[in-house]
Amino acid sequence: MNDEQPTVRKIIHVDMDAFYASVEQRDDPALRGKPVAVGGMHRGVVAAASYEARVFGVRSAMPSATAKRRCPDLIFVKPRFDVYREVSRQIRGIFADYTPHIEPLSLDEAYLDVTEDLRGIGVATTIAEEIRARIRSETGLTASAGVSYNKFLAKLASDQNKPDGLCVVTPRQGPAFVAALPVRRFHGVGPVTAAKMTRLGIETGADLRAQSLAWLEANFGRSGAYYYRAARGEDDRPVRANRPYKSVGAERTFDSDLVAEEDLTAELARIAGYAWTRVERAEVRGRTVTLKARFQDFRTVTRAHSVAGGVEDQAQFLAIGTSLLGMLLPAEKGIRLLGLTLSGLEEREAAPPQLGLPI
Repeated sequence: MNDEQPTVRKIIHVDMDAFYASVEQRDDPALRGKPVAVGGMHRGVVAAASYEARVFGVRSAMPSATAKRRCPDLIFVKPRFDVYREVSRQIRGIFADYTPHIEPLSLDEAYLDVTEDLRGIGVATTIAEEIRARIRSETGLTASAGVSYNKFLAKLASDQNKPDGLCVVTPRQGPAFVAALPVRRFHGVGPVTAAKMTRLGIETGADLRAQSLAWLEANFGRSGAYYYRAARGEDDRPVRANRPYKSVGAERTFDSDLVAEEDLTAELARIAGYAWTRVERAEVRGRTVTLKARFQDFRTVTRAHSVAGGVEDQAQFLAIGTSLLGMLLPAEKGIRLLGLTLSGLEEREAAPPQLGLPI
């Protein structure tokens, strides 16, 4: 008989504050304290927004035209992904001083398992404080962190006291912490699912916890088991270093079915912008573009096209997607969902060294 108690894991989720916009404000003093959006001004989407811009309701993935209407003084800055990647590598170097167990989610956030840390500190909160202090000192940027006993809670906690904040959720506090949160804050609950939960009378983690597993599976399918565990503060997923991506993309369910070609192509451009931002953050390149469309009658179809040398940029990504959409038009029955995905992925090769420039 083994009486040993299972080890309580120590997980940190580090999330940079308005990363792209903060890098631009750091590098250009004229932008500091002003509303800044990283992205294209014309027919583009916002890749990142400074906290000054967020006050006006500007958010990532928002069409640039909408962002400009909400904040007439918004300053658009062209993305510099080579710079963001270099800063991200610098930050990951800091992480590696404390643990080899690092799971990057994008250029600006990662999970760290510090159950057994390299420096023998032994206290996850202390490690998180050290990491945040070093990021500020070595990069001039701020990061928020969540500390808890699993990934689900650590990610929720990192968002709790943003920007430049730290939140700790202990095993004793976990269930109550989850119970008090709106379900829309849960990772994996998007706007459509949140709206469905509202219709079913579920607004908070406590409301979700009151439902049986059978009821959740009946209403949310395979996701029901995840919601059941999440509502109880449970998550047994390990931190996976060097987790490979199979595909990167985005999709959107529309409030009303779309029929007109101009409406569909405009929405596809928006989706492509959001998806390409994720591609850049994941630091990958891919060969295959897949369009997903769900019609009014819930029939779902996909169309794909592969490029031998890989998709070069967002313009090519959108052009292929638009061509694939053309195969489905006219959409007489109306389309309720569109998605665009890049697959056949491989990591981007580092740029060759250049004298005087970071590599």
